[in-house]
Amino acid sequence: MFTGIVTDIGTIVELEQQGDLRARIRTDYDTATIDIGASIASDGVCLTVIALGDDWYDVQISAETVSKTNLDKWQVGKRVNLERALKVGDELGGHIVSGHVDGVADVVSVEDEGDSTRVVLRAPADLARFIAPKGSVALNGTSLTVNDVEGREFGINFIPHTKEVTTWGDVAVGDRINLEIDTLARYVARLASANAGAE
Repeated sequence: MFTGIVTDIGTIVELEQQGDLRARIRTDYDTATIDIGASIASDGVCLTVIALGDDWYDVQISAETVSKTNLDKWQVGKRVNLERALKVGDELGGHIVSGHVDGVADVVSVEDEGDSTRVVLRAPADLARFIAPKGSVALNGTSLTVNDVEGREFGINFIPHTKEVTTWGDVAVGDRINLEIDTLARYVARLASANAGAE
């Protein structure tokens, strides 16, 4: 489990197709404290560490994961949001995030508003109903609050701090973004559907 609070920006330094996709990610984490088999969210995707070096770790990514996320667009040199798995007793600063991406949203506009940046994204049709104003979403592994929703489109405002400590300072129209909806929203929608069917 994760919180959606990004704690490092990694850089992809190697990509190799070996049946599955293998990626090497450079990090500022102390790799001596990372175990083989540990989970690290990389742009919001929970990936398992399979090898370690002084300032890098390797992950293996299945074709299924690549097909359901934006990892098909990963290139050497790309920066990615990183978060290590939540430990018992850690502060829950964002919201509960599983690292299991539900779909990919498209960035449709990026506009500066003062020092902040307003980003409007379009959700996949089957996920839009789970996104509500003032609700939470995880986008590329970042826990964020939705400002407004209109149909499939929803807006997020990024303050300067968020742009500095994540990759959101690099966002551009046309970017494909890993989207994980709030688990609570999923259960509320399921409950409402069940109640409507019982009437």
